[in-house]
Amino acid sequence: MGGRWIERWEPEDETFWREQGERIARRNLLFSVFSEHIGFSVWSLWSVMVLFMGPEYGIDPAGKFFLIATATFVGALIRVPYTFAVARFGGRNWTIVSALLLLLPTGVAYAVMEPGTSYGTFLLVAALTGVGGGNFASSMTNINAFFPLRKKGWALGLNAGGGNIGVPVVQLVGLLVIGTAGALHPRIVLGVYVPLVVVAAVCAALFMDNLAPVKNDTGAAKEAVRAGHTWIMAFLYIGTFGSFIGYSFAFGLVLQTQFGRTPLQAASLTFIGPLLGSLIRPLGGSLADKHGGARITLWNFGGMAVATGVVVYASVIESLTVFLVGFIALFVLSGLGNGSTYKMIPAIFLAQGHRKGLSGEQAEAYGRRLSGAAMGLIGAVGALGGLGINLAFRQSFQTAGTGTAAFVAFLLFYAACIVVTWAVYLRRPAVVPDTVEGADAEGETTSQRGYAEV
Repeated sequence: MGGRWIERWEPEDETFWREQGERIARRNLLFSVFSEHIGFSVWSLWSVMVLFMGPEYGIDPAGKFFLIATATFVGALIRVPYTFAVARFGGRNWTIVSALLLLLPTGVAYAVMEPGTSYGTFLLVAALTGVGGGNFASSMTNINAFFPLRKKGWALGLNAGGGNIGVPVVQLVGLLVIGTAGALHPRIVLGVYVPLVVVAAVCAALFMDNLAPVKNDTGAAKEAVRAGHTWIMAFLYIGTFGSFIGYSFAFGLVLQTQFGRTPLQAASLTFIGPLLGSLIRPLGGSLADKHGGARITLWNFGGMAVATGVVVYASVIESLTVFLVGFIALFVLSGLGNGSTYKMIPAIFLAQGHRKGLSGEQAEAYGRRLSGAAMGLIGAVGALGGLGINLAFRQSFQTAGTGTAAFVAFLLFYAACIVVTWAVYLRRPAVVPDTVEGADAEGETTSQRGYAEV
């Protein structure tokens, strides 16, 4: 096998982890974050490009919403094959390939980004940016294999949060270009990212590793598909990550369409929400590690429902200030929920292993197999929530000229998420093992501590 391959990897062995595992895992985490960060920036390019598309492009707001919805849709679908690519090619090797693939959408967009280009061409280029969305799935699958169960909430939250920051960063780049060169020069944004893509690929080649023990487990994938909790968590992830990515892509266009902001005014506000939502994601994972993912997720959805109510009120009274308060709160809460929901996944499948009568290393191995297989599918379905949000905005603005109806629909969805979270994971211990073998003096197994409460 080519590349840098590690043949032995036992993160649950505390001696192995202390002496060499942690150092290697942190190094891979760092460069995984960087590559995923660039991937998110490329995926969200059209949230910026639409701000440059003035009347001379001949595309109405509904058409622009469909452009960003196309990027969201492709990015969601491609997450499934990207999940399996890590075990097939190696985490390091696939990070190199997936980074270099980002040159395709950036290069083609650079070539066609001008008035007179057909709408069909813009749709095709927007679809190509979906490869950036796939980077998240492969990166999370890779990092999930590097860290022990007790560190997964923190590591996955940091990995995802660092990647999510790619959204506000590309929006900040767009703001700088519009504020200095003007709204007639979108190619400058694209020119910034071509060398960064190359740097991400080179760093992955020099500093990342492949884990030989990580293999595609078709049996685990089939079992994850059949598991009810996979689909329940996918539903909840639509509410958190789907909201984050959908709002991130649409925020600037909503400001332009509903509140009449200029490209510069919209760009000066667009990045704030995604930035705060990205920064707080690791905190969501950390809080879930301490207090239980289901509890944090429940309260989070409650907060999102309240914030959506504020946004609906602001839309009715046409107050930009109140709208911004509610919308930015939605970003913060969606980021927090991203961390807490992803933390729930390994905890759920570890507990399911105990319920099957497994204990100790057997339960841990079962949890790793199923959670790794489920994460790609959950991430893909969750990202489709972003598609739903952008299509809802498109329909709402097309029929009523405002986003109020879309926000009412989102409010009802968050209410459903509250009910599901409480009914499945808090009303009764649905996934908590009935008995625990080999308990220590405090009444818990070492592997189960922090995971008994999802």
